[in-house]
Amino acid sequence: MNENTKKHLRDFIRDKISTDLTEGINDFIVTRFPPEPNGYLHIGHAKSICLNFGVAEEFGGRCNLRFDDTNPTKEEQIYIDSIIKDVNWLGYDSESNIHYTSDYFEQLYEWATFLVNKKLAYVDDLTPEEIRNYRGTLTKPGTESPFRNRSAEENADLLERMRAGEFKDGEKSLRAKIDMASPNINLRDPVLYRILSKAHPRTGDTWKIYPMYDFAHGQSDAIEDVTHSLCTLEFEDHRPLYEWFLENLPVLSKPRQYEFSRLNLSHTVLSKRKLIKLVEDNFVLGWDDPRMPTIAGMRRRGVPPTAIKDFIERIGVTKSDGIVEMSYLDNTIREHLNQTSLRRMAVLDPLKVIIDNFPEDLEDKLEAINNPNDESAGTREISFSREIYIERSDFLEDPPNKYFRLAPGKEVRLRYAYLVTCTKVIKDSNGKILEVHCLYDPESRGGNAPDGRKVKGTIHWVSAQYSNKANVNLYKNLFNSEMPDTGEDWLDNINQDSLEVRENCYIEKCLTNSTAGETVQFERLGYFCLDSSSEINNIVFNRTVSLRDTWTKKTSKVN
Repeated sequence: MNENTKKHLRDFIRDKISTDLTEGINDFIVTRFPPEPNGYLHIGHAKSICLNFGVAEEFGGRCNLRFDDTNPTKEEQIYIDSIIKDVNWLGYDSESNIHYTSDYFEQLYEWATFLVNKKLAYVDDLTPEEIRNYRGTLTKPGTESPFRNRSAEENADLLERMRAGEFKDGEKSLRAKIDMASPNINLRDPVLYRILSKAHPRTGDTWKIYPMYDFAHGQSDAIEDVTHSLCTLEFEDHRPLYEWFLENLPVLSKPRQYEFSRLNLSHTVLSKRKLIKLVEDNFVLGWDDPRMPTIAGMRRRGVPPTAIKDFIERIGVTKSDGIVEMSYLDNTIREHLNQTSLRRMAVLDPLKVIIDNFPEDLEDKLEAINNPNDESAGTREISFSREIYIERSDFLEDPPNKYFRLAPGKEVRLRYAYLVTCTKVIKDSNGKILEVHCLYDPESRGGNAPDGRKVKGTIHWVSAQYSNKANVNLYKNLFNSEMPDTGEDWLDNINQDSLEVRENCYIEKCLTNSTAGETVQFERLGYFCLDSSSEINNIVFNRTVSLRDTWTKKTSKVN
C-alpha cells in the first residue's frame, strides 16, 4: 500500500481492496471512471471521480478515464473536453490514462462473433418495442423471440451484413441467448448490438452497428485489466450479466464489480436527461450556469475543488441510499472559504453618505486585514474619502430598540476607518432617502474612540471616489421543492427567483484585479467570485455562498 494512504478513510470498498492486496488476490489496483460524453459532469459524478481516482491514488494503483462513446447520436467533443477539465480541476491526473470504448470496437465485435459461434447470441428481427414487450415484467417471465433458434451460421452471416450496413436502423439487433424466464430481467436475452446509421466522432463511418453499454462495459474493463469496477447501486442487478459475459468470453482479465450508493442532493436534479432539458429549454444559462449542480457550474460559482472533495469524503461510501441536504454542501464550502478567502468590501445596495467635516480633496489610505484566519495573508490599503457608500439596509430613519447601525443621532464604526454620527437625511419628493450626512471623529482613525467610549455598531463601506462599479449575481436554490426529481411536474418546482442581478454595486478597486473563479469574502455579505464573462467595463461577481446558513429560518442582518 502507498505510504500516503489516508488511513482515516474507511469504507467497505477500501476494506475490500486492502484485503485483496494483503491476500495476494491483486498485486496492483486498477480502477476506472467511465462517463458517457453526452453532457457535463455533475456533483454526483464527483463522488465517483473521488472514489475511483482516490482509491487508486491511495493504494498506489491506476485509474483510467474511459469515455463510453458507444452512442454517436448524442456524443460531442465539447463534452469530452469538459470532462477532462473537470477531472483535472478536482486534482486528479486524467490525461495520463485516457481511453475510449471506441478503441475496442474491433475486439468487441470479435467477441460478439465468438458468442454467435458458441450459440450464445443470435440476430433478432423483432423491433425495439417488440423486444420490450417480449421481455415480460418483474412478476411475469419473458417470451422467447421467434428468431431465437436461428443457426450459428445464419446468425454469423446476418451479423456480418448488419456490420456492412445492409439493414435499416432498428431492423435487426444482436442479442445474448441467456434465459427469458430469469427473475433478473437483465438476463432475458439482452441486446448486445443495435444498428445506428450515424457517423462516430472518432471512427467516422467505419461502423454501422454499435455495442450496448452492458456488453461494452465489462469487456472494456477486462481489456484494461481493471481489478475493481466501482459502480453505483443501480448497476447491482446488472452484475450477473457483467459476470456472464466475462465467464463466456475468452478474456484474459476478470475484473470484479462492486456497487455503492449514488449521491442524491436535495433541491436539485442529478438526472442527465433533466439537466439537458434545463439547458436546451433555457431554464438556465448553459451547463456552467452557477445554479446548476454541474462541476462546471460550481467552478464558475467559485466553489473550491477542495471543498467538493471534503464534502464527498464526509458523506462517505456506503450501500445505503439517502438524501444529502444542500445545506450540508453549503456549510462545507463555507468552512473552506472562511479559512482561505481574502476579505474585501463591497456595497450591493448603495446609499450615499457624505461626511461633511471630512476634507473634500483628502484621500486617506487605511490599513485593512486580508484574512483574520491567516496572518501570512497580510494587509492591504483601502482609500477613504468624504463621500462613501454604505448598504441601504444599514440605515434606518426610525430604528427600533437595540438597533446598532446608522440612524439619526446615532454613532457607528466604519470598518477600518472612523466613527461617524448621522446628522441629516436628504429625501426625494416621494420620501425615498437619497443621501445621509454625517460628521466623523478625526481622532478615531482605525475605528477606536480616543476617550474609550463604546460604539456597538460596525458597518462596511466603500469610497465613492475610489471604487468601481460592478454587477453582482445572487443565487438561490434552483428548485423550491426538496425533492424536485420526483414526478412528471418537476419543472413546476423551478424557483423563479433563483437568480437576482444587482446592478450598480460598488466594490474595492483591488477587486478589479481578481482572477475568474477566485473567491473572496465580501465582508458581512458572503463569498463571491469574479465571473468568467467579466470584462474591464462590465465587472460581474457571483455569490458562491452566504456567510450564514440561509436554509434555516434564521435571517442575516444584511439581506
